[in-house]
Amino acid sequence: MKTDTPVLVLGGTGTVGSRVVARLRDRGVPVRAAGRHTDPVFDWEDPSSWDGVLAGADRMYLLLPDDVGLPDGFLARADRAGVRRVVLHSDRGVEVMGVTRLADAERAVRGSGLEWTIVRPDWFAQNFETFFRDAVAGGRLCVPVGEAKQGFVDADDIAAVAVQTLTTDAYLGEVLELTGPVALSFREALDHIGRSTGREVTFDGSVEAYRREMTAAGLPAEVVEELIEGFTRLAARGDTEPTGTVERVLGRPGRHLRDYAVEAAARGVWAPDGQQ
Repeated sequence: MKTDTPVLVLGGTGTVGSRVVARLRDRGVPVRAAGRHTDPVFDWEDPSSWDGVLAGADRMYLLLPDDVGLPDGFLARADRAGVRRVVLHSDRGVEVMGVTRLADAERAVRGSGLEWTIVRPDWFAQNFETFFRDAVAGGRLCVPVGEAKQGFVDADDIAAVAVQTLTTDAYLGEVLELTGPVALSFREALDHIGRSTGREVTFDGSVEAYRREMTAAGLPAEVVEELIEGFTRLAARGDTEPTGTVERVLGRPGRHLRDYAVEAAARGVWAPDGQQ
């Protein structure tokens, strides 16, 4: 692989993107993190911001923001700018939960004429300190998936896999489905967090409770029902079987959520507000 041209990381300031950037820099690989708060600014809704960020990069990690689709013409613009490889950050739930924007992005990447790899992680362990942080700190989390076991995967492992796809030719044309080393229900995951914090965190996996919470939070009814439909399909799929892909790519065990919980609790992630 060439080492004198930067790797472009779109979404390079988020949970996974920032870790990809850090790992590339640790390897001495030139890297350019791009997003709405970087210099230069990159904005998916402003095509005039694209060319300056794409210029000079030959590899790209493409991580779309939540609820943003891949704009028509973007990959062709990247190709013209000299990008020859795209690694798309997708999601293991893209099909079962009907994530249309990511399914469309996957099709576009496959048909782009560029070298490509698609990375499909399961739930991030770090979701418990981002999306779910307040609920966990408050002692109760509701996600309508019942007791189905999920493949919680650590963001550091996702980033390490991403770096391999960007710096070697070993995974071209592959869809890499990433899980942690064991599958856990949300209740089991919260038990690990509870033991690490010394505080009980209860779980409600029912549709009814989720509908009440989301409605109380102000989400429109149609959005709530759409979310419930996706979660219901995920629950119906049943328990996740760990894929072993992290271990295959990295040659080491993936990080267990238990170990993540211990480390995150030590950082005070779930301490009551004002007590971190």
